[in-house]
Amino acid sequence: MMTELILPPGLVLIAGGFLLPVLKAPLRQAAVVLLPVITLFLVWSLPLGTSASTGFLEYQLTPVYASASGRLFATIFCIMACVGGLYAIGQARVLEISAAFVYAGSAVGVTFSGDLITLFVFWEIMALGSTMVLWAAGTESAYRASIRYLLIHLLGGVILMTGIVLRVYSTGSVAFGPMQADSLGNILILAGFLVNAGAPPVSAWIADAYPEASPSGMVFLSAFTTKTAVFVLLVGFAGTEALIYIGLYMVFYGIIYALLENDMRRILAYSIVNQVGFMVCAIGIGSELALNGAAAHAFAHIIYKALLLMSAGSVLAMTGKRKCTDLGGLFQSMPVTAINGIVGALAISAFPFTSGFVTKSLESAAAAEQGLVLVWFLLMAASAGVFLHAGIKFPWFVFFQKDSGLRPPDPPLNMRASMWIFSFLCIAIGIAPGYLYHILPFPTSYEPYTFNHLVSQFQLLLFAGFAFFVLLPMMKRTLTISLDFDWFYRRFFRFVATEFTLKTSDFLKKLEARAILRTDNLISRLYKHHGPQGILARTWPSGSMVLWVAIMLAGLILTSAIF
Repeated sequence: MMTELILPPGLVLIAGGFLLPVLKAPLRQAAVVLLPVITLFLVWSLPLGTSASTGFLEYQLTPVYASASGRLFATIFCIMACVGGLYAIGQARVLEISAAFVYAGSAVGVTFSGDLITLFVFWEIMALGSTMVLWAAGTESAYRASIRYLLIHLLGGVILMTGIVLRVYSTGSVAFGPMQADSLGNILILAGFLVNAGAPPVSAWIADAYPEASPSGMVFLSAFTTKTAVFVLLVGFAGTEALIYIGLYMVFYGIIYALLENDMRRILAYSIVNQVGFMVCAIGIGSELALNGAAAHAFAHIIYKALLLMSAGSVLAMTGKRKCTDLGGLFQSMPVTAINGIVGALAISAFPFTSGFVTKSLESAAAAEQGLVLVWFLLMAASAGVFLHAGIKFPWFVFFQKDSGLRPPDPPLNMRASMWIFSFLCIAIGIAPGYLYHILPFPTSYEPYTFNHLVSQFQLLLFAGFAFFVLLPMMKRTLTISLDFDWFYRRFFRFVATEFTLKTSDFLKKLEARAILRTDNLISRLYKHHGPQGILARTWPSGSMVLWVAIMLAGLILTSAIF
């Protein structure tokens, strides 16, 4: 344990984010790639168990605590910032990249937070940074989405802060570690974490906000907010049974809405909820194998989800279109984008020899190990659903199916290079998972490449693919709108607020008119008595005044004599 000054590694990215706008273009491009590399070096330069403490009021803060799980998440966050920054160079606004680096740095800060106050500070910086990434798209829809996004995360922040205050009041400690959902404070902390995870009833904010970002902006947004939520749930609430059922809800919610969706980026946004649901469910199971599965899945998911979104973002950047009904046949002129999109689709579907195969299976194996037969069955069924909506539907409707007549070229070199890097990582982790397993939170001897696992997974993918093409006429996309819980705060609550405002305004106008009338009447009466012609303003004769004074004096003398 160390007590000397050690700064959180994420501060490098945060400071770099503020520095980028003042740098000239060539130096800025170099900094975009180098800053995450420097941060990654700092992450790995801190031995496990290293901590740094400082006093704040009467509390002892631990802004730096190096744990195995924290280092794993910080590592993938740095990789994402580096490759995502490379993808964004040349097509994203400087404001977006700066905000993305502040966003990424605060996410790294969360993974090294050893106390709840430090965690909350980085948590809120992350909310502001991600809002700016969304807002930087520069469109009216992005601005409106950013306001809704900010409101949801401010709500989550208020819930989290309330929970922290109650916990500190009841325990006297600000330490961040394992907790039980057995007190109001802890329950509110759990709820605050779940808001960022996209858990019900606010799952819709992901599909509402993320697709309105720029092509590179959505890549950044997909990586940090929900995965930091997975990290804090893993550290704070491992083994909380309610998370199993919340996770299963998220899994099937994401599948159903993704299958209904026509917008390719909203398909992938709903898929984020689906994939995070797997992780939340594994955290609820709580065994070492399950927690390793959640951490490994989060690591791999950031890579293959970013790859899918880079592919979709490239299509959007080169065609200006995002609806499946407007796309198709793009493999003919965008082969690099199509190939990388297919690699990402195979990885998210847990195809053998990809990263998804060696990470997601840890979670289902943990469910089987704990005797949770129904949970295991539902996770396996959900895996087939993932292959339907992300493994087949996305590449099929975007790059194949009908010929849309569009012939855009592949995107610029930096965007293609970013996709190739993540495609390589998807395959490399799938072929040699031992390197990832070695840095998981707990030691593991899990072997993914067994005969039974390979056969069962090939069967699952084969029959899911068969079902997709048999039901293809039913899968045909139409121009529809899928209603979700966000309808309440986008339409219903807005309608209620508008009606309340109109009714209140009308009532206030009537109240104001009544007050003015009464004031006018009061003024009239005062003027009548005190005005120039009022009875109290008239000139009285001296004799009359003397008479009245004598009467009052006699009355005073008489009263004094009696009493």
